[in-house]
Amino acid sequence: MPQESEAMGSTEARGPATYDLVISRAHVFDGRQALAGLYDVAIIGGEIASVSAEPLRGRREVDAAGGWVMPGLIDTHIHFYDVRAVSDPSSMRAFEENELPGKLGLFLDHGITTIKSVGDPTGGILDTRAKIAAGTLRGPRLLATGCGITGRDGHPASTVFGGNPWARERFTGEVDSVQQIRDLVHHLADRKVDAIKLLSEGACAHSGGPKYLWQNPAFPDGVELERLPLDLLRAGIETGHERGLRVTVHTTQQAAAREAIEAGADGLEHGVTVEPLTDHSLIELMLEHRITYTPTIWIDDAHPDARGNLKKVAEAGVHIALGSDTFSGRGLFGANTLEEAGLMVAAGMTPTQVLAAGTSGASRQCARPDLGTVAPGKRADLLVLNADPTADIGNLRDLSMVILNGGLAVDKR
Repeated sequence: MPQESEAMGSTEARGPATYDLVISRAHVFDGRQALAGLYDVAIIGGEIASVSAEPLRGRREVDAAGGWVMPGLIDTHIHFYDVRAVSDPSSMRAFEENELPGKLGLFLDHGITTIKSVGDPTGGILDTRAKIAAGTLRGPRLLATGCGITGRDGHPASTVFGGNPWARERFTGEVDSVQQIRDLVHHLADRKVDAIKLLSEGACAHSGGPKYLWQNPAFPDGVELERLPLDLLRAGIETGHERGLRVTVHTTQQAAAREAIEAGADGLEHGVTVEPLTDHSLIELMLEHRITYTPTIWIDDAHPDARGNLKKVAEAGVHIALGSDTFSGRGLFGANTLEEAGLMVAAGMTPTQVLAAGTSGASRQCARPDLGTVAPGKRADLLVLNADPTADIGNLRDLSMVILNGGLAVDKR
């Protein structure tokens, strides 16, 4: 309750007399709820040191003047490299040199302090992660799965990358045996990916009959493709867990979602989008297995059932994580994430639920408990807003400051 959080904050204020940075007199959304009253938030190095109802002193002080402090937003489902522009080594290099730095900066400019890439070329995205971590490249905290793993001729290998064989080999990992998927998951784990992403199926409108078709406005005739076989799905999840990694699975239909959960998946990317979620026992299964549901309404809003399905799982208490499925070529990185938040509210979630999905809920999906919460000992990834985001999700756009790992990343004052 707010009173308990307030009391805890006052106790935690017993620390150094002077902090590196103090944001004073702010309302606080702590990642789960809005705290009652005004607080000073103190930072030492890259960590939050105190959340205090009493005034604190800092070597640097910022008066929030009754504005709002909240955790930096986490977008758990993005595709960073431009799938249309990257088709050979020279175009890959051109993207990394000319486009990549600006696109990373866009996330910070919109208040997204952590992004999770779920299907970019393994070598490129891990090199980018290393440069950001080393401080030689400006950008949000980057988590990455490396390539997405799919069945031979599955989605997106034979769909998005059907005409781009060079990128197909790098953005996707196609497997057709248990041993191959185990070997690939071990290879990715050896390269220190942050999680594993499997693709059970494509964004298809139906799966009955002799053909399994991927249907998309860009491919009006549909693309025949293969599902990831169940034994491979199980082996990929088991191997990821053996290596201590969370495994999430791309699904769009109820049958595939159930299959993924029963195979041991930790989360659903997209969830159920192409049909109404009518199987209540599937929702109960999500709750039983503590599944994280990432709705990606930004990309799936064309499906008439996507919003209603999100409302059903949210009302049932399923864990929700914000993930936009943003990619180069549509909208704007960062702005797309904020649009996703607005669409989640339009689907029936409250602003507070969506803020939690983009902070503490997203940190759970990413297995990063150090992120997504305003509390002592957590990473100092913070937003300072001029207006209350719990009253209007659109107030996420009224951004004053972005603090990343304790340092000032964006200052719009």
